[in-house]
Amino acid sequence: MNVNIRKIAKNFSTGKFDNAESYLTENCSWEIFGEMKLDGKNKILEHCQNISGYFNSVETEFTTHNVISNDNSVSINGRAVFKKDNEIKAIVNSCDVYEFNNDFKIKKIYSYCIYENLWYV
Repeated sequence: MNVNIRKIAKNFSTGKFDNAESYLTENCSWEIFGEMKLDGKNKILEHCQNISGYFNSVETEFTTHNVISNDNSVSINGRAVFKKDNEIKAIVNSCDVYEFNNDFKIKKIYSYCIYENLWYV
């Protein structure tokens, strides 16, 4: 099977959730440190829908700084700038760490998000 876990992780990190369901285990978990922990595929997919709704309401610029991987994990760090009506609404620097099972499905996601102060930009 030719599955690219780096591509799966990068799509997820940049909000491209179209095929996310097929790459999540039933009992996967997603911890967004300081915000929430989601347990189970359905909770994660529901949160993905909420994120997609927000992404559709703003202009989003993603910059990926690094993608580091080994046989069953991928780490991605980058920056997202969210604008509406040419005004910056939020800037988030993040690192997402993905753990995959032997079937190339995501079993755990750990997200670290740091919001920049807009007055500093």
